[in-house]
Amino acid sequence: MRIDRPREWPATPDEAIALQDRLRPAVRAENPAPPRFATVAGIDSAYAADGTVATAAVVLDTATLDTVETAVAHGVSTFPYVPGLLAFRELPATVAALEQLAVTPDLLVCDAQGLAHPRRFGLACHVGLLAGLPTIGVAKSVWGDYAEPGPRRGDATPVTIDGEVVGRALRTRDAVKPLFVSVGHLIDLDTACAQVLALTRGFRQPETTRRADHLCREALKAAGQSAGSSP
Repeated sequence: MRIDRPREWPATPDEAIALQDRLRPAVRAENPAPPRFATVAGIDSAYAADGTVATAAVVLDTATLDTVETAVAHGVSTFPYVPGLLAFRELPATVAALEQLAVTPDLLVCDAQGLAHPRRFGLACHVGLLAGLPTIGVAKSVWGDYAEPGPRRGDATPVTIDGEVVGRALRTRDAVKPLFVSVGHLIDLDTACAQVLALTRGFRQPETTRRADHLCREALKAAGQSAGSSP
């Protein structure tokens, strides 16, 4: 698939913040017309102790959740770890993995934040703009404030930052911890949450994230590395 790859990535936190501020107004929290998602790609990254990163993209058929295609890219994360700038440690390998796909999915699901980010521009927003595709951020942790949603699958509460609604805490299984869903690009929050629930069958995480996580960890093992925790 085609990605609008930049000529170079930011080298410093100041450059990265400036780029986030410049790109943020281009994010659209609205659905394509009509919103038809026949295929969806999950994106996730795993790190080794030496900074090696493996990013996997796994394309699923939304009707059956069968795997359609997979791709993995390796890189070395040289950008420093700075809260709010995690995207710049993962973006080069993420773009490389997506570029390997022969199928252009209708929807992207990132194990990351979208608008639920201090500058309203998490990795899911950046990937969505580069790909020009509807994109969702689904994270296990949250920036901002929220009330605990009800205990049943589908229960949700708003996530806010400085009083602005930026996402939802969404219960994907009865009586398990919620996930945090936010818009990346070209989708609204109601549709994003509906898609996450449709992709979640029997586990807390959507199948897109589960399969991408497994694939990138296996790729590190195959390269003689052991996966640690992000970053």
